[in-house]
This record gives sequence, C-alpha cells and structure tokens, in this order.
Amino acid sequence: MERMLGKDHRDIYRQFKIIFEQEGLHRIDERLAILEAFLGTESHLTAVELAGILKEKGITFSEDFIRENLELFSRYGFAQEKQFEDQAPRYEHHHLGMHHDHLICVRCGTILEFKNTEIEALQSVVARQMGFHDLQHRMEIYGLCDKCLKKREPTIPLIMATPGERVRIAGFLGGRGVERRLTSMGLNLGAEVEVIKSSGPGPLIVASRETRVALGFGTAKQVLVSIMEKTG
Repeated sequence: MERMLGKDHRDIYRQFKIIFEQEGLHRIDERLAILEAFLGTESHLTAVELAGILKEKGITFSEDFIRENLELFSRYGFAQEKQFEDQAPRYEHHHLGMHHDHLICVRCGTILEFKNTEIEALQSVVARQMGFHDLQHRMEIYGLCDKCLKKREPTIPLIMATPGERVRIAGFLGGRGVERRLTSMGLNLGAEVEVIKSSGPGPLIVASRETRVALGFGTAKQVLVSIMEKTG
C-alpha cells in the first residue's frame, strides 16, 4: 500500500501507523486505508464524499467510522477541519508552514484555495497596529464561481439572487397592478437594492437605500433584476 504514496505521504503513513499502535486503537489496517484515500486527494472532503471515494476502491466503511478517523487526523495535525457556511464539516490536508484562504461558491459548493501575500501582510499590519499578537486566522469569501456566473441569464427573478448581492430592478411580471404595488414600496424600475435574505422560511428581504422591505416569494418571482458588478 505504501508504494502507491509519494515520499511525504509515506512518511505520514508511517507516523500514523505508530500513532494508531500507541493509542491502542483497533482496526489499524482499515484506518490506514482511510488515511491512504484521504492523502490521495487534495480536495476539501466531507465524510460522505470520502466514503464515496473508498467505495469506488471497493472499500465500504460507515460514515461514523470515517468521520472518527478524519477527526483523529485533525487532532494530530495531519488534517484540518473546515466549517464553511451551510455545509457539513470538510477536511483538507494540513501542509505545515503553508497557509491559504478560501473562495466558496454559494450555489454549487465549489471551494477554491488562494494565497495572496499582500493580504497576509496587511492583516499582520492591522493586528500590530491594534496591539494584537496574531497566531492564526482564516478568510472565507462567499460568492459565485465562474461556472455559476456563466449559467445565469442577464436578468433573473429576484428570488434567484444571492444574499449580499446588489441588483437593479429591470422589470416586472404580472401587469401594472404588481408594478404599482412594488413601486409604492420603493421598488421602482431601475432601483438599486441589496438582497438580505432570499431563501428559507419567511419572506424574502431586500434593502432599498436604508429601508428593509419584505416580499412574499410569489411576489419576488415577479420582479426581474440584473446583477450589478462590484466597482471596488
């Protein structure tokens, strides 16, 4: 099994074999099979996704057993658990001395890694200016990936906009009565609004200038909007 791993991964494999034995854990060969599958991908995996990878190799373990081992890998510093908004815990390799941040698509769940030395330096400067000794940090930027952006039409129903986006009202469906009602709420043609909430129980919430407006989802479907590009 070790011959299939790169040198760095073989070292991790040997280290964990020793840890398993020292901890007096049972099912060591099975745990090492999970470790091998985890080391074989650079993705941010949930326990369910890792179970799928193992199943493709003809290996089946319970989700609880896989999660137990992922937590073990994290406890000993070989993996990092990441809790992204509205997602199950994900695990990635812990590369010593290497830090990166994440871009998370709120539509398809794609996670992209990035590293920017200017951002890292600026965060350190801000911490020092405030007399703060920073030990670690995490940056997560939520939005839409390139593929999801390309799938969207130039104008979309308001209910398809994502919280945090600024949109411009481009039209109305349902006739003049709908338009008059929305205009009376400050949502006139060409108005710029920020989407506060667009899913879950309760109404859709948008902000027009400094006023929050609640819309039923039936009404929100009748509002067509265009996404405004960020200027800074």
